[in-house]
Amino acid sequence: MTAGARRFKACETLGITLRTYQRWERSPADGRPGAIRPEPAHKLTEAERASIIEIVNRPEHASLPPHQIVPRLADDGVYVASESSFYRVMKDHGQQNRRGREKVHERRAPTTHMATAPNQVWCWDITWLPSSVRGQFYYWYMVKDVFSRKVVASEVHVAESSSLAAELLKRGTLKEKVQEVLILHSDNGSAMKGSTMLATMQNLGVVPSFSRPRVSNDNAFAETLFRTAKYCSTWPSKPFESLEKAREWVDGFVRWYNEEHRHSRIRFVTPGERHAGKAEALLQRRHRLYLVAKEKHPHRWTGSTRNWTLQNEVFLNPERSDKAA
Repeated sequence: MTAGARRFKACETLGITLRTYQRWERSPADGRPGAIRPEPAHKLTEAERASIIEIVNRPEHASLPPHQIVPRLADDGVYVASESSFYRVMKDHGQQNRRGREKVHERRAPTTHMATAPNQVWCWDITWLPSSVRGQFYYWYMVKDVFSRKVVASEVHVAESSSLAAELLKRGTLKEKVQEVLILHSDNGSAMKGSTMLATMQNLGVVPSFSRPRVSNDNAFAETLFRTAKYCSTWPSKPFESLEKAREWVDGFVRWYNEEHRHSRIRFVTPGERHAGKAEALLQRRHRLYLVAKEKHPHRWTGSTRNWTLQNEVFLNPERSDKAA
């Protein structure tokens, strides 16, 4: 500009707008983002920051926020920094959470299991079914294979107990002829952790796995099935009149779910087909059909045909990176 160049032309050459240059020029200091600026005179020293952390962690201050700590220090004739400085230093050191008795504990990661074939990882849960008697419920016990999504065992009872669950597990493993190591995942209910159930699992060689306390997502395979049941078109509009009626409806739903329902997470084959090993052949036929359709009318296809490939590995609570979490 001193040599005669126009200001806006010089800004274009630098890749900035004229307004940006004017804002930098009006700044009391160097306004450029990458400029090296002197440290502000009011900046706390490292000793003062360490003193703040030491003060807020004293036993008498452990459960108090800065707006309670600073006046108490003033009463004792001590001034270290303002309340806002206390908050900033605590934030930098990760101490903005509640302190004292109600400390926030870091949540542990969920238990992860992988299934590559049926009868490797099962999950199970119990849900309530409404009855016509007010205050009375029927209890639907359901065991599901994580790999195929098939309901491998299901019963309805008038009570919730670990002994009933143990008998259901016995019948389920006998029906499926389980011989390999089986992992059974559930939440932390009393029926899941009852002594009878745990002893039965030990006798059968079944490895127990439990969700984190108060985290329903850790047993998502079971929860989603119950949601499918209670939002399907055949769900009765009125409570079940008797235990026999409840069992009749659940048996019908399980048959439909296993043998007729095209499951979206397994490329729209039925859980029964996936469990019996028939899904791959069915999906290959679908793939060939789509290839023929594309060859017949290529102008109707802008890319590849639909993906009919199944995953060989199914994860229960897959591990996630910190960024994804």
